[in-house]
Amino acid sequence: MTQTVAYVRVSTEDQVEYSPDAQAKRCRDLAKLRDLGAVKILADEGWSAKNLERPQMRELISMVEAGQVAHLIIWRWDRLSRDQGDSSRLVKIFKAHHVKVHSVNEGDLDLESASGQMQIGVHGVFAQYYRDQIMENTRMGQRQAAEKGHWINRAPTGYEMINGALKPNDMAPLVQQIFTLRAQGASYGSIESLVGIKYSTVRHICLNRVYLGQVTYQDEWFPGLHAPLVDLALFNAAQRSHTPGQRRSKDLLSGRVRCGLCGRVAGVHYNDRNFAIYRCRHRGSGCNVPGRSAQGLQRAMVIGLREYRNDPDLTSAIRYQLTEHRRHETPVGPSATTVVAALRRKQDKLLELHFADQIDGDTFATKNRLLVTQIVALEDEDKRRQKDLETREHAADRFDDVASLLATTDFEQILKVATEPERRVLVEDLIDSVCIYPDQITVQVAGAPPILVTLDEAGLTQGCKPVASEGRREPARHV
Repeated sequence: MTQTVAYVRVSTEDQVEYSPDAQAKRCRDLAKLRDLGAVKILADEGWSAKNLERPQMRELISMVEAGQVAHLIIWRWDRLSRDQGDSSRLVKIFKAHHVKVHSVNEGDLDLESASGQMQIGVHGVFAQYYRDQIMENTRMGQRQAAEKGHWINRAPTGYEMINGALKPNDMAPLVQQIFTLRAQGASYGSIESLVGIKYSTVRHICLNRVYLGQVTYQDEWFPGLHAPLVDLALFNAAQRSHTPGQRRSKDLLSGRVRCGLCGRVAGVHYNDRNFAIYRCRHRGSGCNVPGRSAQGLQRAMVIGLREYRNDPDLTSAIRYQLTEHRRHETPVGPSATTVVAALRRKQDKLLELHFADQIDGDTFATKNRLLVTQIVALEDEDKRRQKDLETREHAADRFDDVASLLATTDFEQILKVATEPERRVLVEDLIDSVCIYPDQITVQVAGAPPILVTLDEAGLTQGCKPVASEGRREPARHV
């Protein structure tokens, strides 16, 4: 049995001007005027016309192909489609099943005549033009919003969207713990076990620059208006490549040595004399940078630092960096203690539900295990932060003594007399990278242009390939 069907559609941006109720009423009025009988309404609310993959549109096509539709009433052709290809497909379907199309705004659409099909084609062209214009304006608006620092996507883990702005939430301390663990060399899988967050989410967090306070649009990053959860040093440390099954080296420059040709982080290997050697991980697959000894690269680092030891601006920058924690006494987002307290309340609520037989034992055990994992991770992170704060406080207190040494003693001597935590604080705060090339070394001091150091200055030789020569005290040799 054939019948009269009215199809109405409204997308999000059309809600005010073209409400589905208003469209349905106009369609019923037209059916009554033309004496088309009872009208079955098919409405897709909140759907765009970019394609035909809409629930009620699929229903309409099924009814037409089953021969159940004699008359189709629409408010306007663009309610059916705003794509020329889809419009042509609908015309063929309606024509093949002898469906008469009535438009409230455009009159009866004759699918049989050439002029009628041309009319529909014109409507389709303008509908697609309108849709393309909307998309273009939307993209332009999104880019402008990103350039102004606004986050335009769903809030990432660790943040929530409040009044259109990203604000740290209870997950923020866990995000910070993830970066810390990754920077320490933990694999994504082990971090998943430690913090109770899925592997894929952990990996996405570690690679996402939103946690640096940046926003993105089409793979471009812009300074954001929201508060960062990690600093650049921790973010970069979390990007250091890690070979599964291989411990991260404890060498002072580990993670900061890069291949100057391909940009990859250099791995640390040990030869049969137990000398640490940095080699590009891409060597043998298109990269020909020779291996360089760790001690030689540390000498290159010292040479680079000597260029600045009498620079008062650098001294001020170091002092500023070491005392930064004193200027940020209020943590970003909820503290670990606050979040742990909230998680313990969740544990109590979970236990109440279990005792009330509202959840079974397996569900209780699974959810409680996840809460315990997150609590332990947050407590560990709180301890680490406290220890790091004590280390930085100690280094900051001693910096005036160290600063006086900068002008009178070379950095090699400073590194010898400093404790291990102090050496690491100095290197992490001063050195961005040490890049190895076939014929030279560059030392990138934080906030300064790279310093070129020749192989001879660092006590290295170009040698055979690959070569690790230790100030010519270790003869060049094939490995």
